[in-house]
Amino acid sequence: MSKLKVAICGNEIEDDDLLWVKACEDFSDQVDYERINLTKADWLERIEQVNADWYLLKPGGFTSHFKQLYDERVLVMEGLGLKMFPNRNEVFIYENKRYLSFWLKANRIPHPATDVLYYKEEALSFVKNSTFPLVGKTNIGASGAGIQILKSLEQAEKYVGDVFSGKGAQKRVGPNMKKGGLIKRGLNLLFNPKLLKKRLSIYKSLSGEAQTQFLIFQEFIPHDFEWRVVRIGDNFFAHKKLKLGEKASGSLEKNYDDPPLDLLTFAKEITDRFGLYSQAVDVFESDRGYLVNEMQCIFGQSDAYQMKVGGKVGRYTWQDDSWLFEEGDFNQNASFNLRVLHVLNQGK
Repeated sequence: MSKLKVAICGNEIEDDDLLWVKACEDFSDQVDYERINLTKADWLERIEQVNADWYLLKPGGFTSHFKQLYDERVLVMEGLGLKMFPNRNEVFIYENKRYLSFWLKANRIPHPATDVLYYKEEALSFVKNSTFPLVGKTNIGASGAGIQILKSLEQAEKYVGDVFSGKGAQKRVGPNMKKGGLIKRGLNLLFNPKLLKKRLSIYKSLSGEAQTQFLIFQEFIPHDFEWRVVRIGDNFFAHKKLKLGEKASGSLEKNYDDPPLDLLTFAKEITDRFGLYSQAVDVFESDRGYLVNEMQCIFGQSDAYQMKVGGKVGRYTWQDDSWLFEEGDFNQNASFNLRVLHVLNQGK
C-alpha cells in the first residue's frame, strides 16, 4: 500500500511546525511529508509542486498581519479543492476573537455576551451602560496575554481612550511570570537553543503588536476554573483549567477531576455540526448552562495527558449512543500523533 503524501504548512515562526514533523516521522512507515512555509512568496508554487494528498496546517497565533495572510491563503487552498487539516473553519476561528464572537452568535452557540466596537463614541456609551467587572480582549493573543479585567467605569474609559488614541490595547510580551515552574521553564530554554530562538522570535513579533481602532468587550462570568474539552478525530478529553489570579487562561494550573458526560456531549454536538476534528473548546459553567469562552484548533499541552477518569489517564469515545472510557496514553507528542492518525484514517 502506498504511503500518504502530506505537506506541513508552517507559519512565520521558524520551526513552529516541528510537532507536525515529529508526528509524521513517528508514522514514517505510512506517511511521506514535505514542509512548506505558507507565509513565503513562493507558497503557491510549492503547493502545486508538492501535490500532496493532505495539507497539515499550523496557523500562527502571534501577530494579526501574518494571521490574516495565513487565513487568506487557506481560503485560496480551499477554493482549489485541497484537503486540509485542521479545516478552514477551524483555522478562521483560531486566534481571531472578533470573528469567533460573530461565528458563535450567528450559529446560536451559547457563549458570554461579546461586543465588538469600532467607534469611540459607541464604545464610551457602551461602557457607561455596562456592569462591572467587564473583560477587555485583544483579537489575537493566547494564554491570557491580551485579557484585561476592567473593574470600574474609569478604568474602562481609559481602556477605550488608549485604543482609539493609537496607544492600543497592549498584550503581555515575554514570559508569563504568573505561571508556575518559572525556574524550570527558564532552564529548559537555556539548554534548548532552538526553543530559545523560537521564543525570542515570538517576543520580537509581539513587541510591535498593539490593537487599535476597535475593541472587544466580553461579559464577565464569575468562575474558579474553566473546562477545556479536547476533540481530535473521535477522541475526547477534558480537564479543568484552574484560575490563577483573575484568569484561568494561561495559568497552566490544572485539575483532573472526572469530567461530566453532558459537557462532552455539549462539545461533541458543536464539533459534529461544523466538522471540527482538531479542537479545544474552553467552557465556563454558569447559571445559564455551559458557555463557550474560546475555541482553538492548535493548543498547548503542558502535561503528557489531557484527562484522567477515576485517577486513570485515558480517552472517551462515543460508541453505541453512549460514552466509553478507555484507559491509555493517547496524547503523545502534544496530541499531534492523534492528529496524524485522524488524517491517516481519512485516507487519500
